[in-house]
Amino acid sequence: MVSTSQQILKQYFGYDRFRPLQEAVIGAVLAKRDAVVLMPTGGGKSVCYQVPALVMEGMCVVVSPLIALMKDQVEALRVNGVEASFLNSSQNSSQQRAIEEKCRRGQVKLLYISPEKLLSEGFFPFLHGLRLNLFAIDEAHCISAWGHDFRPEYTQLKTLKTHFSDVPVIALTATADKLTRRDIVAQLHLREPEVFVSSFDRANLSLTVLPGNERAGQIIRFLRGSADAAGIIYCLSRKGTETLAERLRKEGFVAMCYHAGMGAEERSQVQEAFLRDDIRIICATVAFGMGIDKSNIRWVIHYNLPKNIEGYYQEIGRAGRDGLKAETFLFYTLADVLKWRDMMDQENSERKDLQLAKLERMQQYAEANTCRRRILLSYFSEDLPRDCGNCDVCRNPRVAFDGTVLAQKALSAVVRLGEGVPLNVLIDVLRGSRNQFILNHGYDKIKTYGAGSDLRTEEWREYLTQLVNVGVLEVAYDQHHALKKGILGDEVLFRQRKVMLVKPENTVKMKPAEKVKTAREDVYDELFERLKQRR
Repeated sequence: MVSTSQQILKQYFGYDRFRPLQEAVIGAVLAKRDAVVLMPTGGGKSVCYQVPALVMEGMCVVVSPLIALMKDQVEALRVNGVEASFLNSSQNSSQQRAIEEKCRRGQVKLLYISPEKLLSEGFFPFLHGLRLNLFAIDEAHCISAWGHDFRPEYTQLKTLKTHFSDVPVIALTATADKLTRRDIVAQLHLREPEVFVSSFDRANLSLTVLPGNERAGQIIRFLRGSADAAGIIYCLSRKGTETLAERLRKEGFVAMCYHAGMGAEERSQVQEAFLRDDIRIICATVAFGMGIDKSNIRWVIHYNLPKNIEGYYQEIGRAGRDGLKAETFLFYTLADVLKWRDMMDQENSERKDLQLAKLERMQQYAEANTCRRRILLSYFSEDLPRDCGNCDVCRNPRVAFDGTVLAQKALSAVVRLGEGVPLNVLIDVLRGSRNQFILNHGYDKIKTYGAGSDLRTEEWREYLTQLVNVGVLEVAYDQHHALKKGILGDEVLFRQRKVMLVKPENTVKMKPAEKVKTAREDVYDELFERLKQRR
């Protein structure tokens, strides 16, 4: 079977060998096993279901929320000689009937459909009349309320296993933390699935956080030295994309905006122009980028703070998919945090709490004084054993100290508290607080009570945040934000793994935007000058 898979890979996709994990995933699918696949943007997720679909008899149903891109995906497969079609709301009834008839005749190997079409009345009986070999659920994080792009219609996909118990299901996503992964398995009712997690380390991406003052001017200075390089500028609002694109055009750049408020034809024209390199600069909301097959994007800029790490990681992952060096910049101000908080206040209570917690993690990333790549990878439960050397913090490091004993105190307290209390309670225990909550729960009786009384609350808050960022601790969002041992917890607690921490700049908490600005403004100006010279 492996040789057949390799022949398919060469014949239809032109590759001589598989990327890491692809062959193992394909083997599981060919063995009729359910699977969950986590690969970063550009990691080759599509091959994981397209190749086995072509190896096996029958048809693969690909469920995707990206209706606007289905036509392009199918056309790309057809160019390669693959019998592929799609069904979604963009087609009239006669067009859909014609495609359904092709499916009945066995003339379709890959059928791309929207979740709404899959779950529409009468569609399951239609599928029961076909020979199916696989269900592929793309953007699988959409099924989880814990995910960063929850779509309620995806939750009904749990009925697939009820109606098609013998057909394997492969769920694929580029961004899902540990909690979201577990929820994907539960929501889809997958049966003992094999879980494949590719490395999330995109070492070719340079990570830089910049103060948000005069961001348009900073972008213009950067672009003047990057005239031939294609890139995306992500903005918080539709109006923001239009305003920035107009400003850039006035400065002589060929720039267009892209957002969901534009007509479908206009969006398609902008997208095609960007793919052809007729336009090098796109100012867009997060509506732009999913499914875009463009390997030579050299930079991605976030004009505003993203609302969570998952979305941020997915968006910067669109740069440097050819493996060559690429730059990513994030502008950060407290004003963006407040805008997100205002919008999140409109959510129901459960979603609101989760979104605010994830926004806080994003804010911590932007304010961090430790290697940013280690923070990103730790968020996805991956350990980077050393600092990356390719982020602004590593290029301009703060003085670090050996915080192993401090980390062990925190871990010991977390374990003795049953991994069941949030950060504020842990700090009270470590500092030996006598407040009524601590006394009522008997937390003053544990061995590590008061073990950190030499540090102030603000210092403990900073250090615990750093311990979360590097994976020594983790936050259980589904358990009232309780702190638990992270992926490195046991190594630090029992195997003397060293933990380096950075002292807070001030004992008084500064406003995030001011803190970033005063600490790094001169460094960033110098960085932009270096980047301009390099280009």
